[in-house]
Amino acid sequence: MNFPNQRRALITGASSGIGQATALAFAKAGINLALVSRSPEKLEQVAQAAQQAGVKAAVYPLDLAKLESVRDGISAIVAQEGFIDILVNNAGIGYTGTTLETPLSDWQQVMDLNLTSVFQCIQGVLPAMRQMQSGTIINIASIAAYQHFPGWCAYNVSKAALVALSKTLASEERGNGIRVTVVSPGAVNTPIWDTPTMQADFDRSKMLTPDMVAQSILYTAMLPQAATVEELTLMPSGGAL
Repeated sequence: MNFPNQRRALITGASSGIGQATALAFAKAGINLALVSRSPEKLEQVAQAAQQAGVKAAVYPLDLAKLESVRDGISAIVAQEGFIDILVNNAGIGYTGTTLETPLSDWQQVMDLNLTSVFQCIQGVLPAMRQMQSGTIINIASIAAYQHFPGWCAYNVSKAALVALSKTLASEERGNGIRVTVVSPGAVNTPIWDTPTMQADFDRSKMLTPDMVAQSILYTAMLPQAATVEELTLMPSGGAL
């Protein structure tokens, strides 16, 4: 299939969950892909599925927890791809723990992955986007940025800070033709609930699906350049879980 005026998106955390669903939604819309996560095997599977839609999909294994290498790693991807029109900062970690009980090392890990790695990814793509005087950056936050759930201290704070980063970036880069959107979903049924840092027992059948979130991300990315959704909150119809 031929897609006129193809664009290229870099998606972090693209091997599963929202990232994987977004990659496939973008592929069906004719957007070429640079896929980033720690798992090359899973990324290859996503890339192969995307390529069946007729787009190019390249795999870039990168551990965003290694902060000292993130900015240069993302810059290298941009250089190899030639340009990145859309950056989707989706990678992150879920974490439950009260303010008193959260160890400093765990707090730092959550901040590193959910906030600082995003900051580094942004710095990696901004110079090229400024040169093009265009680009779209979509940061995936959470309803936890606004509804401060007890027992989710580090996670709540990391996502609230990500919203602040997104709004600051939008103000700074608007004059450079760069759009910034922060998407804040409610509970989404992804593998994050199965990770050891999450201790929560919710009815996952009532959550949003990754595809629902991916369609919202695609919508914001596909708007005409003269329009932008600066903030989008997507909730399960039953409300916050």
